[in-house]
Amino acid sequence: MKNKIYLLAGIILLGIGIYLSITFLGDEKKAESSQMIVAFGDSLTYGYGDETEEGYIGRLQSKLDKAYQDKNYRITNHGVYGYKSSDVLQQMLKPKVAEDIKNADMFIVYIGTNDLLKSNGGDLYPLHHENLVEAKGIFEDKLNGILETLETANSDAPVILIGLYNPYPDGDRIEKYIDHWNTSIRKKAAEDKHITYISTNELFKGKNKKQYFADSLHPNGKGYELIADKIIDNYSF
Repeated sequence: MKNKIYLLAGIILLGIGIYLSITFLGDEKKAESSQMIVAFGDSLTYGYGDETEEGYIGRLQSKLDKAYQDKNYRITNHGVYGYKSSDVLQQMLKPKVAEDIKNADMFIVYIGTNDLLKSNGGDLYPLHHENLVEAKGIFEDKLNGILETLETANSDAPVILIGLYNPYPDGDRIEKYIDHWNTSIRKKAAEDKHITYISTNELFKGKNKKQYFADSLHPNGKGYELIADKIIDNYSF
């Protein structure tokens, strides 16, 4: 009788052991198969203006979930309203952010709009040429610092570097400055095979601004959808 009890107990323990092994090993394999994307930026990465509060990051996440179910992409969004490139550089020193950088499989960097706007007094009318030229040089240094930080901490993770757009497509003088800043961003991306430049300036040209913007600067849901589509269509995930 005792032998039967011991045998039954052994079978139960073996079953529990197999169950736990399958459960934990399955979780471990699932964790290993996941791909972590870490995003940095300002209110555009944060998603300000989107009525659904998704922004381009949330919409990109949904598209990745649908298109790449086997890779299990997960985006960690470190975008903060009002951030300039110097703020992102400081943000990267925070322990939690530094840990995310180390563990990331990929990065998205979308910064520069506030560098341009704030150097010009907070808007783009009128344009202050000297201020914008000086700010561009500072921005280039800070962007270089951001990319070098990512490279030093995690050299294996590729970077998606997103260009700026002109929130006033009819403003030809503004367009020239946007082009100059984007040329610098594109040039920086071309220096490293791990960095992919994705433009956004063409997305809103010829479109009714009221349909794609929540205010004078920030896109609404439809506008962020355009950005998310541009990323997933132009990057081989």
